[in-house]
Amino acid sequence: MKSLLTRQRRINPVYAAFMAVSFMVGVAGALQAPTLSLFLAREVDVRPFWIGLFYTVNAVAGIAVSLLLAKRSDNRGDRRMLILFCCAMALINAVLFAFNRDYLTLITVGVFLSALASVAMPQIFALAREYADSSAREVVMFSSIMRAQLSLAWVIGPPLSFALALHYGFTTMFLVAAGLFVICLLLIWLALPSVPRVEQSPEVVLTQISAWRDKDVRLLFLASMIMWSCNTMYIIDMPLYISSTLGLPDNLAGLLMGTAAGLEIPAMLLAGHYVKRVGKRRMMLIAVAAGVLFYLGLVLFQSRTMLMVIQIFNAIFIGIIAGIGMLYFQDLMPGRPGAATTLFTNSISTGVILAGIIQGGLAETFGHYAVYCVALALSIVSFWLSTRVRDV
Repeated sequence: MKSLLTRQRRINPVYAAFMAVSFMVGVAGALQAPTLSLFLAREVDVRPFWIGLFYTVNAVAGIAVSLLLAKRSDNRGDRRMLILFCCAMALINAVLFAFNRDYLTLITVGVFLSALASVAMPQIFALAREYADSSAREVVMFSSIMRAQLSLAWVIGPPLSFALALHYGFTTMFLVAAGLFVICLLLIWLALPSVPRVEQSPEVVLTQISAWRDKDVRLLFLASMIMWSCNTMYIIDMPLYISSTLGLPDNLAGLLMGTAAGLEIPAMLLAGHYVKRVGKRRMMLIAVAAGVLFYLGLVLFQSRTMLMVIQIFNAIFIGIIAGIGMLYFQDLMPGRPGAATTLFTNSISTGVILAGIIQGGLAETFGHYAVYCVALALSIVSFWLSTRVRDV
């Protein structure tokens, strides 16, 4: 009885709330992202170039909006209210995609709403970092477990997304995502804390001003940007490559994404557990090396079985860089978790910009296979850049 009471006292309701919010926002996002290229190709009826352009414009808008909001979020206002606003925009955006099939409307109004919505997740992680710091909670493991919720969401989201879209239509799929954002809004309003701002010392302020001048920050940004370019090229192209080039079932794309996400969870948790012993730099090098092997596998193998097997390298790649990469930025930019997390997120968005341009041009000009050859070359460049970033 005593041990049971002790365990109950150890359950932190705020900790549980962060886990639930990151999971629900992750599921809502994982329902929409995997089938977006198929949605644009089949429902909106546009060519590969315009699909890639959509991803590029969406990423540019996301960077612009997040940069405007990141500085404000670190200096004033309630971060929780900003998260609520962004999730509300995500809800409206999901409804728009459910009922609209006009490309011009989607690439303007839809992209603007999506850009506002994209700020929610980095702000949730920034709020979690502030809460962990203020409550003396172990930051690395807390962040790794939170990021594992996103991976769990991506285990569920992609297969469910393809199942809903292929069997019940894209309208139903987007409406389910909208319903999940309603739940997210309730969870954030009722459960997440408002963490007071900590007054920063002059030394930290000086660090904030000079952060981008730091060679290591710039190198890490470039390495991360290229990593996420490769990943996004794969996400955009893979559903089309599987159905149009390999002639495999459409739902295999969802299974591949879900398998990789499921394998990411142990990779992420192990990375969070061993990062103090191994070091962030070495952990990142292991991740990017796994990415090189994954894209090499995509170039060499085309069977369903081998595509499933090489997802273990994809899982190690994404599982580590998604969690440790964000903490790497935060440690290189002390005292500014919102800006550091947003810089990490913007490396993803910038990667999406490159991915949209490269994937669209390559797929239309040289075919889908060329996308993976270029991704392999880029992953090797990213590994070289990562070797030049100092350990923290």
